[in-house]
Amino acid sequence: MKAYELRNESGTTALAIVERPRPSPSPGEVLVRMRAASLNYRDILISKIPRSAPLVPLCDGAGEVVEAGPGVTRVKVGDRVAGTYFQDWVSGPLGPNVFRTVLGQTIDGVLAEYVTFKEHGAVQIPAHLSFEEAATLPCAGLTAWQALITEGHIKAGDTVVVMGTGGVSIFALQFALLCGARVIATTGSDSKMERLRALSASAVINYKTNPEWDKQVLELTGGTGADHVVEVGGAGTLPRSLRAVRHGGFISLIGVLGGAGEKFSPGSIILKGIRLQGIFVGSTEMFEDMNRAVATAGMRPVIDRTYQFEEASKALAFLESGKHFGKVCIRV
Repeated sequence: MKAYELRNESGTTALAIVERPRPSPSPGEVLVRMRAASLNYRDILISKIPRSAPLVPLCDGAGEVVEAGPGVTRVKVGDRVAGTYFQDWVSGPLGPNVFRTVLGQTIDGVLAEYVTFKEHGAVQIPAHLSFEEAATLPCAGLTAWQALITEGHIKAGDTVVVMGTGGVSIFALQFALLCGARVIATTGSDSKMERLRALSASAVINYKTNPEWDKQVLELTGGTGADHVVEVGGAGTLPRSLRAVRHGGFISLIGVLGGAGEKFSPGSIILKGIRLQGIFVGSTEMFEDMNRAVATAGMRPVIDRTYQFEEASKALAFLESGKHFGKVCIRV
């Protein structure tokens, strides 16, 4: 079978397409014929790490089960499934042991024609979605779901701030609207402002022309502040998020895209009673909850463009350019 590997060549990491033996499922595993994969910012970071052994990249992919190992009961041959980011986080709180089975990081990922998943790490996908659409769900979709639904307990009438137009932010916008919330979105592109409005964002702020976007959030909320902020910038944007959120509001800390930022005092977290929580993807149980909601609502993920299998390097380069709106996919 064909697969991609991240290899260490002359001290740098290179992406190479190779021939590998088709894997066979062990007890409790399923063999999946991959049909699509999607990219996340973490894949760019991982691709730049020198490594001593080849690694199949990417954590997000979908396909159909073609073989089930002994003892498998959760899924069957012919089922359309996506792999879970943490193959061993089935339910309950996040624990240290689940990091031993992270697709495309601590174990081989999904950018291959055939992949084995643990049966509890293979989740059936909504019937109305294409494989490309389903491939966007495991990391970005589930991260946004945990941030707003599982931990954020969003309700109708809430105001949610989302940052930029990457996968997590667009999913957060969609899930917020699904729950009857109002969305304030930020972006650095005038053309993307129109696309965010087309997705029914109530207000859009250009953070390049209006760097003090937190003040505008306060104005848009009558001085109260937002109920939720989906924080993907990290240190570079967190101080403004703390100013933009209401007393007792919720900030989901997800990414580090904003780089270094101004120093801030944690006193504002205490004085405003802010709930600041790190969000790291989610469990199999959360994934299944999310898929039920996506199926019931008929929701479709936003895909910017899809590349062919042989164009994986181009896909990564496009994602790194920051020009994308929503998700970038690869058809396997």
